[in-house]
Amino acid sequence: DQAPDFIIPDEFEPSVIIEAKLTEDDGTARDKATRIMRLCEMSAERERSGGRRYEVIACLAGRGFGVRREDMRQMILKTNGKIFTPKTLDRLVDCTSLRSFRTKA
Repeated sequence: DQAPDFIIPDEFEPSVIIEAKLTEDDGTARDKATRIMRLCEMSAERERSGGRRYEVIACLAGRGFGVRREDMRQMILKTNGKIFTPKTLDRLVDCTSLRSFRTKA
């Protein structure tokens, strides 16, 4: 399987997995949506088997996602709303479990 775009803190015990994509075509958007939803399912499976669940976050942009309305609805549900766009990216840390990795000044 493909490697996620970002894994925090590491691939051995992930707490957060971020998938990011900018696409103008709906085929690429469909593929990324499928991947994001599969990562959500894998997180739930991990929890059911006694492991720690990880949070799946999507950072998305482009017309391709705009035409895939049902996929967007499913991703919003499966990620518990953890979908960010260029307009909301400034909230990425504060609105996700990434906040626990913030360094103290």
